[in-house]
Amino acid sequence: MEKNPRPLPPVGPLVCFEAVARTGSFTLAAEELFITQSAVSKQIKKLEDNLGFPLFARKHRGVELTEPGRELHEGVQPALESMRDTVQRVRKWYDQNTLSVVCTHAVAHYYLFPRLAHFQQQFPDITVNVVATNQLSPALCQAHDFAILYGAGQWQGLSGAKLFDEIVYPVCSTDFPVGHVESLDDLLKLPLIQIDNDGWDIMNWNDWLAHFGKAFKPAGKVITYNQVTLALHAAERGLGVALGWEFMAREMIEKGAVQAIEQFQLRTGFSDYLVHANKAKLSNACRIFRDWLLQSSTGDR
Repeated sequence: MEKNPRPLPPVGPLVCFEAVARTGSFTLAAEELFITQSAVSKQIKKLEDNLGFPLFARKHRGVELTEPGRELHEGVQPALESMRDTVQRVRKWYDQNTLSVVCTHAVAHYYLFPRLAHFQQQFPDITVNVVATNQLSPALCQAHDFAILYGAGQWQGLSGAKLFDEIVYPVCSTDFPVGHVESLDDLLKLPLIQIDNDGWDIMNWNDWLAHFGKAFKPAGKVITYNQVTLALHAAERGLGVALGWEFMAREMIEKGAVQAIEQFQLRTGFSDYLVHANKAKLSNACRIFRDWLLQSSTGDR
């Protein structure tokens, strides 16, 4: 190892160099960095003087990296990206009163939003930003302070605490003529509201019936929606019988909007968990939100 390594160039010129190398233009780099093109040129000249070799070959329509410039860019770009990520994390942690939660549309609508109203009343200085998507992944979860994930509770790189168990049963309008439903065969004779789960992980009638060892062979009418919220609204309007998740259907049942056919209640053994990155340093606002949400969910487990 070299005993007296030469000092690194100043960071400012390196930032300008990375922007020019990435955009291929002094003008575009200047616009991105909110400085003049002349200032960018001076920073590049300063870096070239420091290193002792040219970094760009000036062309009629822009610039091209020299061979040493290309090698420098390959090393500098990931280092600067890492620095940007670190600064972003520090800023995010320092902002004590803002946090973000990513979850599915159904969890956001039926579980999180009703609770957030009460949370904001108790903690008006804390802002909770909710990102709803049905394309959840552990990588996406790590980009936010918290996520609500469905499963067995084990995800690489994430730590979690259980919010509520998955309980699923048929629901329909309180005015719907259910009649005497004593068996799954009776249930299959009713108009059923199916969920198209292509492209995302959610149970539909095929999956639900399989838990009881029954095939999905409906004798009655079947209509299909690609969102569970649409299926529940269709059931509420009297169009048929849909699958209802306890965390979604409970409030609708208590308001008299739908009724449950609870003799066929299914506990899948899976749950929804509040998770965060293992290495995340939770801010005070994050700890307050986590503890409050877990306490408010005690009765749902």
